[in-house]
Amino acid sequence: MMTKINVKGAVVSNDDADIYDWLGYDCVSPNQVESVLNDCNGDEVEVDVASGGGSVFAASEIYTMLKAYSGKVVVNIQGLAASAASVIAMAGDEINMSPTSQMMIHKASTVSWGNADDLTHDSKMLDVTDQSIVNAYEAKTGMDRNDILQLMSNETWMTAQDAVDKGFADNVSTGSAQPQVVNAIGTPVLSNNAISKVKNLLAKARDAKPESKVETPKNTEKKPTPSLKDQKLAILLGDEINGN
Repeated sequence: MMTKINVKGAVVSNDDADIYDWLGYDCVSPNQVESVLNDCNGDEVEVDVASGGGSVFAASEIYTMLKAYSGKVVVNIQGLAASAASVIAMAGDEINMSPTSQMMIHKASTVSWGNADDLTHDSKMLDVTDQSIVNAYEAKTGMDRNDILQLMSNETWMTAQDAVDKGFADNVSTGSAQPQVVNAIGTPVLSNNAISKVKNLLAKARDAKPESKVETPKNTEKKPTPSLKDQKLAILLGDEINGN
């Protein structure tokens, strides 16, 4: 028996996954992967990847769970495996790439603010993060660490055959799996500020009426509670709700 795990959309933390689901964005979180693996009982697992990446730490959790899984893990890169998603892909005992797929590796990044000490601290943190990412690539490819770091520094994009030639994948597949076709480089990764705003608004929306029950005010200044749909639109358009 074989079980599928989808790594589609942004790679996000467990806390942020609910927000992506609520907004209708594809995402994958450690809890989602763990839930599937707990029911697999050592059966073969296929991981279908089409993701522009996301959280390094969430990707590390998923990579670690897949590597520790007792059964065989086959990774199928269907579209793009970039950044953190490429780290997850390295957990496969077998990594197959669609002929039209791509892989991209680069150094970790963050947004910093503060004085010189703060920025120096963040720079050191990024160096350590890059070294942890190299561990996954080195274990798969057997390449020299400095060579891998140079590829990351160059933001290296690889075709399916390039990835196989460099050892980041095992096969260029010829099966019937269809790649995800998009007119974009990656999936939106929400900023921490956006996540916080949505969480605050969700807390306010818990008592909101369903859309079908929102009444139109008649000759009264009292406004009805916005429907969840209206609040989602307000968030996406950057509007304020109830003047707050």
